[in-house]
Amino acid sequence: MPTPRILCISLSPLERDARVLRQLGVLAELGEVTTVGYGPQPAGALDHIEVPAHLPSLPQTVSGVATLAARQWRRAELAAPAVRFALDALRDRTFDLVVSNDARVLALAHAVAKGAPVWADLHEWAPEERTHVLSWRLLVAPLMRHLCARYLPLCAATSTVCEPIAELYDRDFGVHPVVVRNSNPWQPLEPTPVADDRIRLVHSGAAVHGRSLETMIDAVIALGDRFTLDLYLVPANDGGAYQRSLEARAAASDRIVFRQPVAPAALPATLNAYDMGVFWIPPTHTNARLTLPNKFFDFVQARLAVAVGPTIEMQRLVERHGLGVVADGFTVEQCVASLEWLSAEQVRVFKAASDAAARELSFETDAAVIRKLVRGALKASAA
Repeated sequence: MPTPRILCISLSPLERDARVLRQLGVLAELGEVTTVGYGPQPAGALDHIEVPAHLPSLPQTVSGVATLAARQWRRAELAAPAVRFALDALRDRTFDLVVSNDARVLALAHAVAKGAPVWADLHEWAPEERTHVLSWRLLVAPLMRHLCARYLPLCAATSTVCEPIAELYDRDFGVHPVVVRNSNPWQPLEPTPVADDRIRLVHSGAAVHGRSLETMIDAVIALGDRFTLDLYLVPANDGGAYQRSLEARAAASDRIVFRQPVAPAALPATLNAYDMGVFWIPPTHTNARLTLPNKFFDFVQARLAVAVGPTIEMQRLVERHGLGVVADGFTVEQCVASLEWLSAEQVRVFKAASDAAARELSFETDAAVIRKLVRGALKASAA
């Protein structure tokens, strides 16, 4: 039987997209993988189509915006410059399986599949991906709903990051994705010692407006000398403006340090030097309210205690496994109150709980879900 040819499309910077990189590791076990995305060829791909960085993944041209404003969704499906580039590059190729990472490339995936099965991996609740941005909410959100309504029922398989988001897809589009968490491969690490007089907090991720990272800075300043905070931030698409504002906000404190970001695979080993991973994200939209992000699993594999707000999925796992603390809300005062009582011994208990849960919360379980999903789609296609 010939080796399956698998196309994986993700209009993201692939070398920084931890979810897609993990996905590629499994796909490479099962077939010969061609990738489409921004940046150089990633590990696991035998062939790669690099989308020029200046081509947007949404219809952000004058004609594209006019099409969105006129609510001509069918015309807008393939109107994004990056999508048109990929469509032209793939025109003469055929595949046995096409993977669509996120809703924005669903039409492209089905166009290039030429009847082959499509697996849609939905990294979040697509209709509210960026609803905090007015133009996105008015122009792009309806396109995302159109793409989901038209193409998700045609997919051979669908997946998403947690069960509450799967239920939203079921409610609105009649498909119930399987859950593939943003978990990391198991790491052979151990909890590092906790000093009696110092608790080392850490946060990693993108410096994106809406995640309220300034709350973290203000809370650490208010907590006093016993707490430090290191941040491993990737600048967002604002040219780094938000990150610079955070650096200015923290400038008066020598207990807050901005570190250079590290590659996704290196994060657990880097974070292992700290005591507690922190992420307080206010529920400003559905994806924030339901988020269960890569960084949560980075913290666990790093064997850290975890500090979060009452974010549904993160709170559930923190409480189930005894990983750390859940603030009563997202104000600076509530975040401070969740941490100020901590002793070094309590942090050691939390770090030991992360160690105990690391295997269960690793990618091993989710990789098995992907293998089953891909094999099922390929088998159905061959029948």
